[in-house]
Amino acid sequence: MLRVVSLTLVILVFGAATAAAEPQASDDLATCRDRQAETQARTQACENLLNADRVTGKDKATALGVHGNALINKRDYDKAIEALSSAIDLDPENVGIVNLRGIAYERKGKDDLAMADYNLAIQKRPTFGAPYNNRGTVHLRHGALQSALDDFNLSIKYAPKFLLGYTNRARVRTFNKDFNGALADFAEAEKIDPNATQIAGNRCITYGMMGRFDEAFADCNNMIQKQPKNQFYIINRGDVYLMKGDLDAALKDYNSVLEAYPNSVRAHSGRGQVFERRHDLAQARADYRSAAYALAPFDELEVARARTTAQARLAALTPQESAAPNARRVALVIGNGAYKNVHALTNPPRDSKLIAGALRDVGFQTVMVANDLTRDKFFETLRAFAAEAEKADWAVVYYAGHGFEIGGVNYLVPVDTRLAADKDAETEAVALEQVIAAVGGARKLRLVILDACRDNPFAPTMKRTLSLKLVDKGFSNIEPGAGFMVVYAAKHGETAMDGDGTPDSPFATALARDLREPRVEIRKLFDIVRDDVWTATKHLQQPFTYGSPPGREDFYFVAGK
Repeated sequence: MLRVVSLTLVILVFGAATAAAEPQASDDLATCRDRQAETQARTQACENLLNADRVTGKDKATALGVHGNALINKRDYDKAIEALSSAIDLDPENVGIVNLRGIAYERKGKDDLAMADYNLAIQKRPTFGAPYNNRGTVHLRHGALQSALDDFNLSIKYAPKFLLGYTNRARVRTFNKDFNGALADFAEAEKIDPNATQIAGNRCITYGMMGRFDEAFADCNNMIQKQPKNQFYIINRGDVYLMKGDLDAALKDYNSVLEAYPNSVRAHSGRGQVFERRHDLAQARADYRSAAYALAPFDELEVARARTTAQARLAALTPQESAAPNARRVALVIGNGAYKNVHALTNPPRDSKLIAGALRDVGFQTVMVANDLTRDKFFETLRAFAAEAEKADWAVVYYAGHGFEIGGVNYLVPVDTRLAADKDAETEAVALEQVIAAVGGARKLRLVILDACRDNPFAPTMKRTLSLKLVDKGFSNIEPGAGFMVVYAAKHGETAMDGDGTPDSPFATALARDLREPRVEIRKLFDIVRDDVWTATKHLQQPFTYGSPPGREDFYFVAGK
């Protein structure tokens, strides 16, 4: 997906400003200092200097800045912020590094800290165009179009050859329906780099909003011909078909993206609009739910806009039904053990049987059990359960199997998954947001239980292109929306145990036993489960709960008398 800000371009705007050559000057030092050097070569040279502890002062600040940029591109924002903060301590006047730290904060979801860095960079050098552009992108994501336009104007004023300033301003002008201004900006961008992909990719939408559909499709199709698997361009074309009212063609594009990228927020949001226009409101709500729930702290601009649309339409289409006198409770229980491309897990199918039996025993009207799910079957099962959840007061999903965090996203792993590279998780695994969506239609309690915090079995052979953080084991911590409760069998970044000679995992054993106890409110229940697992594993595994059910009501698996 195209980004509003190009991280690889930012690296070119800083370097050792006036530092004298250090005594240990070498080829690595010269390359590290050279803003025009090829990115990979410059990064490696700076890494060599840092690893050998061969630089000090402003040269070390430059090396740390290059290192920080590389970490941003790997999505390891915490380490990037640490490196860039050290660089700023060494060279406080290096506004390029201050601006870069702002990008790291923004990608981490800390917009307040990002804006503070962008403002600081501008304060130190008011004619520095990059932080105006970056500040404008924050305004744009938050819908502050005039503030974004003002900043992009200043970015262009002080950096008239900065292509992103023109393409970003063109997008704001498009949203403001200043189409002639947008086309003029795209024309200026073409003078700078006629081959820049973000020109035709975004101009496609501008032409579509103008009703100039032939030109819109020419731009979209040109980009799709060059990059036939790029979901950004295919979704843009689907959006143009939607603008034109050609619902069949729009649906075809959205479906083609979802076939390859089943977790795509934009494709789900777009397809929801197709179904809504066709008055298939149940399917529209299902797609909107798949797009509505965010667990990652940061969304790209297009994703953020698509998610906002999905949230608004979901709220408009959700019937305000009162709860039934006798609460209807439904559950989906999944045990993935028969993995085809990594070692199999023996416990999940047994654990799923144990938990399903316990839920039936405490009166759940529907308990769907689905073991050893392939990718396509996994998504199909979630869709079927989501339809049940819409008619229920309680919706619970229990999952046992492989699961881990990659690149800031938590994934559950189907049994046919192949992960040659970490980025393949986007197409081959199930994002946790999709499981959240499956319980999202329930009227009262929405609960997801994940007994999936195991070592990543793909890690030894998987090509790593993203952050190494937490990629080897466990999930990352999350912040589910109001009214959702997510329980991990082990705390974020840690792994769950399969038990020591026992047929079921410690977590499943404790959960199946404890949920049968009468008059134990659900928040207290999972505290007890945590303590029981902690004891059973001799302090090696600690379950953890995120979020909470609605606060004005108590929830009991067994109400008692």
